[in-house]
Amino acid sequence: MSEKNSTQKIHILSLMVVNRPGVLARVAGLFSSRGYNIDSLAVGETESPEMSRMTIAVHGDESILEQIRKQLAKLIDVVKIQDFSGRDYLQRDLMLIKVSATPAKRGEILQLTRVFEARIVDISVKHVTVEIAGPETKIDSFVELLRPYGIRELVRTGRIAMLRGMKEHTRQITRRV
Repeated sequence: MSEKNSTQKIHILSLMVVNRPGVLARVAGLFSSRGYNIDSLAVGETESPEMSRMTIAVHGDESILEQIRKQLAKLIDVVKIQDFSGRDYLQRDLMLIKVSATPAKRGEILQLTRVFEARIVDISVKHVTVEIAGPETKIDSFVELLRPYGIRELVRTGRIAMLRGMKEHTRQITRRV
């Protein structure tokens, strides 16, 4: 995503939360009740079944981000908050895209799939479904190149992110469960 203006930039927050019903609703409600829009949200169980990780992408300036962090820290089910802003981290999205594919055009679509290191996961008489994972910019470029063929359906996950290397270089708030 592009930056909205010079003071508002995309921030990636990683939350470790207790894996129980209602936690996602409380976190999302915190954002919406304060008028903050979540650009991307992905949630999944971690290496510990009692915990889930939420990866949240949000636009805002540093003061907005600080308000968000403070409010998240007040939620009892939020155990740890990591702010990836200004840090070296890995980021990926996953997308499935179904494209019209006449037999004459399938070779072109297959070539694009190879160039983007994607893979065909389903094929029918009239359509090809492709899976692609990678940074948001890579996926956006792939979509634009497939658009002329006729996109029939598209679904994307939210962004997931993980810090590279050592953990001690993170800004975080931790609470014991």
